[in-house]
Amino acid sequence: MQIYNTLTRRKEPFTPIEPGKVRMYVCGMTVYDYCHLGHARVMVAFDVVTRYLRWRDFDVTYVRNITDIDDKILKRADENGETIASLTERMIAAMHEDEARLGVLRPDREPRATGHVSEIIAMVETLIDKGYAYPAANGDVYYRVRKFEGYGKLNNRNLDEMRAGARVEVDEHKEDPLDFVLWKAAKPGEASWPSPWGEGRPGWHIECSAMSTCCLGDTFDIHGGGPDLTFPHHENEIAQSEAATGKPYVNTWMHAGAVRVNQEKMSKSLGNFFTIREVLEVHDPEVVRYLLVASHYRSPINYAPESLGEARKSLERFYTALEGMEALGGADAYGVSDGRFAERFTAAMDDDFNTPEALSVLFELVRELNRAKKEAPGEAPALAAELRRLGGVLGLFEQSPQAFLKGNQAELPLTEAEIEARIAQRAAAKQARDFAAADAIRDELATLGIVLKDSREGTSWVFERPDE
Repeated sequence: MQIYNTLTRRKEPFTPIEPGKVRMYVCGMTVYDYCHLGHARVMVAFDVVTRYLRWRDFDVTYVRNITDIDDKILKRADENGETIASLTERMIAAMHEDEARLGVLRPDREPRATGHVSEIIAMVETLIDKGYAYPAANGDVYYRVRKFEGYGKLNNRNLDEMRAGARVEVDEHKEDPLDFVLWKAAKPGEASWPSPWGEGRPGWHIECSAMSTCCLGDTFDIHGGGPDLTFPHHENEIAQSEAATGKPYVNTWMHAGAVRVNQEKMSKSLGNFFTIREVLEVHDPEVVRYLLVASHYRSPINYAPESLGEARKSLERFYTALEGMEALGGADAYGVSDGRFAERFTAAMDDDFNTPEALSVLFELVRELNRAKKEAPGEAPALAAELRRLGGVLGLFEQSPQAFLKGNQAELPLTEAEIEARIAQRAAAKQARDFAAADAIRDELATLGIVLKDSREGTSWVFERPDE
């Protein structure tokens, strides 16, 4: 298995520190608002990584933190007139709802910053004792960036170049403009904890260093996150953690690609900012997940109506192939296929979790399944089972074909009986060679989102919500 390591900027053979076990930490959400599509990208990317590693029989410990104390949280709680605890608990519950709808499995551990303040303080004390940090007169504690010899290695940046191009707010309490805060002195009325430097709260970067090492040890296998975290957040994590422990922090760094909307960066100022729950109000969650999985996790992904439409059509191909499998043999007949598809699927995923290539293998499996359904029905159930099994590694094909293809019955503009009656009327019109009438029925149903599909076996239909 090979994984692209952001630190070395190349693919490397993946060898866990402890044979058969993988310890992975992913930076989670700052819970002051609902999760957006960028969060969905990271959630799904590392959900696939976790599922696949487990499928390859690794014992995975997946840790994803929650930042539940932060400037944005304080500001939003004040704006809302609610307590910090009320805001963060509400947003954490919403996050769990969103990820469940996207088929994202919960991490094994989900530490919160406020639950690790004592460990954070201990790490800051260690950094001060070693000369890597210093308390300032204003009650803050800062990290001496120039003291850490390897600073900039994750992002391949030179300290002097960073200093020359830095847009750092002038702070008379810092020894160097590049130094960053480890502990922030509390302002009047703010949430705070007692510390050797006075009442205050943790800086953002030190939270992850403390939580990750507390949960996974001084050195662990994989650290992941979004594309915007490489600098300064992950760079600062390395500096803090390695200075404190004297050991390498992480062996493999992984970063997911950004989400763009209609080829533009997603931002509130451009009016193209979408929360997960807004998107799922109008799109099937599996369609959104498929869109995220269909691109390599390191690649930027474009969210647009046409891309969602393509994702929907791709899923329809899979579910149409799976439709009726129970009638061909039932669950007891679902055996294991000859392994050729699993072997190629594994080869694709072993190559830095290459989901587009893995999906291409599944499309070939669909073609083989469709052939078997017509020419060798006895082989079809095992092929269908293989498709379900391999798709499950990506978190796909976990609905029934009926549920996906025909949608929620409450959403249908007509009852199934009414749709089947229109299809029968269309068949009668075609039999009478009244093709204009037949086309009119097809067009009428299409305007309602009911798409007819003709085949040798007859006419089937799928329901496509207008927004998809």
